[in-house]
Amino acid sequence: MLELLARRAATSTICPSDAARAVGGPGWRSAMPLARDVAARLADEGVVEVRQKGQPVDVRTARGPVRIARGSGFGEAAPRRAP
Repeated sequence: MLELLARRAATSTICPSDAARAVGGPGWRSAMPLARDVAARLADEGVVEVRQKGQPVDVRTARGPVRIARGSGFGEAAPRRAP
């Protein structure tokens, strides 16, 4: 997730499915819960911000599509792979 964000412009966002596709390959849909969990943990740390319709939301309770943006702590986190 962090690598995907790092490859894009600082103001760009990604979809959780982008991260799921990157790690899940053809079976990416099964990786969606993990992608949302990772987004939640990174948001808790301030590394990313999860948004819906441009507004910050908690990905644990948000229903419908969300986007993931760099958070205020993004520069402090080195890109790493999800476990």
